[in-house]
Amino acid sequence: MSTPKQVIVSGGFDDIRARDLRFLEEAAKLGNLTVWLWPDSLIQQLNGKAPKFPLAERKYFLEAVRYVSRVLEADGVNSFDTLPKNLRIDLWADVEATTNAARQKFAAENKIAYRIFTADELKGFPEPQPMPSAPGKKKVIATGCYDWFHSGHVRFTEEASAYGDLYVCIGSDANVRLLKGEGHPLLSEQERRYVLGSIKYVKQALVTTGSGWVDADPEIRRLKPDIYVVNEDGDKGGKREYCQELGIEYLVLKRTPAPGLPKRSSTDLRGF
Repeated sequence: MSTPKQVIVSGGFDDIRARDLRFLEEAAKLGNLTVWLWPDSLIQQLNGKAPKFPLAERKYFLEAVRYVSRVLEADGVNSFDTLPKNLRIDLWADVEATTNAARQKFAAENKIAYRIFTADELKGFPEPQPMPSAPGKKKVIATGCYDWFHSGHVRFTEEASAYGDLYVCIGSDANVRLLKGEGHPLLSEQERRYVLGSIKYVKQALVTTGSGWVDADPEIRRLKPDIYVVNEDGDKGGKREYCQELGIEYLVLKRTPAPGLPKRSSTDLRGF
């Protein structure tokens, strides 16, 4: 059996979106994926302003992505176009927007293969396959819009998955508009499903086919979960009574960020 290649990507990964996750997914298909994560100072040097999200928060998010094997902080680094020389690196994955002659030269001089992903290769939002699980685990379901996915959402999925295999039902575009009004959601149901499905704490992400506050009713009746998990903001719309009727345990989690990280709100991040 051949040894997997050691693949690395380098960047700031500030405000991680579906496009970043698509890149990480494709890069991970080439081998074990390491993220060489730039410090706040390097992002400030590049953009002329501090990152939107600090290093600890960016690292926490990346470590929750199912395609990433490890995240290394690029402490003290002041170059965008080099990699650590004390690591075994077989391949450096990059995208067209950040590739340049300096990176190509560094890779060639250090005998590292250099793979550039085109925009066409990263198009679309393929449905992630369900994560594996141990037999006998309880089924846990969570629902929501997840329109601007952030570290607070990651923390919620992390906590919810401690109770069993976590299925997240994403509100369809039509139902989100019904509940929140025109202009919502900002991101399509396919993109939101893809983002949730890329998180290692989520066994599977699904798009709801019902309507109203309990729009996941068809999915719940099919999956037959043991536990329905919500955060304090989501404890409404008759969900508690619905679970009592079906004999599902109803669990409300406090909305707390991961230790050391700030609270986040999708409303604040997307601006409406």
